[in-house]
Amino acid sequence: MVDHPTPPPFTADTTATDALTAQEREARSFGFRAINPAEKAPLVQGVFSSVASRYDIMNDLMSVGIHRLWKADFVSLVNPRAGETILDVAGGTGDIAFRMAAKAPAARIMVCDLTEAMVRVGRDRGIDKGSMPGWDQTPETRGGLQWTVGNAESLPLPNRSVDAYTIAFGLRNVTHIDKALAEAYRVLKPGGRFYCLEFSQVNLPILRELYDRYSFEVLPRIGQVVAGDRDSYQYLVESIRRFPEREALCRRLEAVGFSQAKARPLTGGVAAIHSAWRV
Repeated sequence: MVDHPTPPPFTADTTATDALTAQEREARSFGFRAINPAEKAPLVQGVFSSVASRYDIMNDLMSVGIHRLWKADFVSLVNPRAGETILDVAGGTGDIAFRMAAKAPAARIMVCDLTEAMVRVGRDRGIDKGSMPGWDQTPETRGGLQWTVGNAESLPLPNRSVDAYTIAFGLRNVTHIDKALAEAYRVLKPGGRFYCLEFSQVNLPILRELYDRYSFEVLPRIGQVVAGDRDSYQYLVESIRRFPEREALCRRLEAVGFSQAKARPLTGGVAAIHSAWRV
């Protein structure tokens, strides 16, 4: 059996944390470590600044390459259309945005990420592709991709300004998840669509044991060899175990105003797509 899949209780200043709500504990979580919530965003920025140039390799390692199929399924469900404005949050390297742009070249796709290093990787990939607008594109431009640095909890967009909101493998790194969900609701137009692709809870016991062993015993070692950064990969593994269960996240989506929230497990629950409507 693997020793670490069940997250240990918070140990830092337990007398002060006993009365905290689940959401407050969540905000204090950096993997399995308890921290001051104000420290989380800078710590997350540090992780992704470290792995930005190897982010796609990281996703290959964390999902054994299956993330490519999940993303194809995700973009198919989003079904971007010409003339739509789509916000891709935590999408710095552009992997989801480029897929959506290929499917709907006349859509306006805005990529917003907390970490400038990630945004720069995505922007440079767009420039290399030869058809994507650069860093300085104005908000009035229609079509193509735009890039900006911003926090999911305080988006630099006006109310009711986007047709669809997407976030892939990013929500678990947010300090206050409910604030991010409320921001998604705020910027979506009535009838707008919310989509979240995230690692989730494995349903099958045999698969769960294999997945946990790979996650906790193998992946951090690979991170050390491939990226020279064991700690960042250890955090990413731990952050998955701290993420809310699928039905709990659906309830939280509805609590901030969304309707018809639902979750679709992928690959036995290794990941899931959450979707909801803003009415």
